Amino acid sequence: MKEKGKPVRPGDVAKTLGMESKEVSKIIKSLREKGLVNSPKRCYYAPVEG
Repeated sequence: MKEKGKPVRPGDVAKTLGMESKEVSKIIKSLREKGLVNSPKRCYYAPVEG
């Protein structure tokens, strides 16, 4: 996410990492719950700056 420099979709992350989109979505959900990732617009995610 940081390398892209803009919010990304779970499918883009999955493609880059060679993973299933559903798995990436689960990981992103967990990161959101921990406050490490936010969603600046619907279906796009970015790391929390801090």
